[in-house]
This record gives sequence, structure tokens and C-alpha cells, in this order.
Amino acid sequence: ENPYPAVTMHKVQKPTEGCHLRLHQKPFPRLDEGTVQWIIDQATAKLQTAPPAVRAEKKCMVPSGPPIAAILERNGNALANSARRLEVVRNCISYVFENKMLEAKKLFPAVLRAMKGRAARHCLTQELHLHVQQNRAVLDHQQFDFVIRMMNCCLQDCTAMDEHGIAAALLPLVTAFCRKLSPGITQFAYSCVQEHV
Repeated sequence: ENPYPAVTMHKVQKPTEGCHLRLHQKPFPRLDEGTVQWIIDQATAKLQTAPPAVRAEKKCMVPSGPPIAAILERNGNALANSARRLEVVRNCISYVFENKMLEAKKLFPAVLRAMKGRAARHCLTQELHLHVQQNRAVLDHQQFDFVIRMMNCCLQDCTAMDEHGIAAALLPLVTAFCRKLSPGITQFAYSCVQEHV
């Protein structure tokens, strides 16, 4: 690519060695108190005699915006987009609990992106709650890993507003979901998500 020939590069020269030792600052001139006071008095007198500034009103036509139908359509797209994200979250969770790990793995990046939205985080807590109620809280290692990663992502994206909503809804879930590490040893989900503020 050939740059436009008229563009010139300004070279900034490097300061010479030892320039910081030389003094090039001229001393600030001494101000005369009387002159400064005279300038201040002049300015205040001018301000007192000046008429108050009034801006003349300019009347103009404001162009009409997009039709209401277009606005509703745009919001409708956002709602449809949100509904699709929630559907992805629901599908991924059902795949995890049905042990369809390949399908869950495919949807997982989309689920993690969806966790940025509050509705998706709320959906996650609801779906997990349904599975706890169905006595499906004891998971195998792969299921446990997926559930933990979703919970961690959900808590990571939580704001202070979500503290008493989504984070509080996750509390009973993290004490319910678990996996058997060996006979007699059970690991609960809270041991993997307790570092969050």
C-alpha cells in the first residue's frame, strides 16, 4: 500500500544528553499588586453595567422519529433473541442431566455467553431447581463439572443487584448437587463455588 503522498511525518527530536541539567526556565515576572487590582476592578465594573445575557429563542421543526411499529419490532427482536438464549440454557441443562455430553458441549460456549444476561442467570437457577426436585442431585463427574462451570460463570457475572436474587437462589442448589468421589466421600458443589464475593 502506498500512503497518500501529502501526509508528512513530524519528527520529534530527542532531547540532547545533559539537557535536564541546564536551566532554561525564565523566572516568572513579579506582579504589581496595584495593576492586578485595577484589572479586577475594571472587570467587575463591566459585569455590573452589562445587560443580562438573554438567548434568543430559535423556533424549529423537530423531525419525526421512526414509526412506533419499527420500535416495537426492534424490541420484539431483542425479546426473541433473549428467548433463544433461554432456550439454549434450558437445552444444555437437559442434555447434561440426560447424559448427552456431546450435545451439551456444543451448546456450552453459547450458554456461557448467555450468562451475561440476568434472565439467563435466573433461568439457570430455575432449571437446576427443577432437577433437584426430581431427586437428580447426585451427579457423575462430567455432569458435576458442567454444572459447576455454569454456576461459576453465573456467579462471576452477578452484580450487586443479583446478590439477593440469583446468588441467594443458588445457595440451596450448591448444598444439594454433589458427586461421589469414593465410597463414603461426597463432594458438594459449594466447595467449588465458595470463592465468589
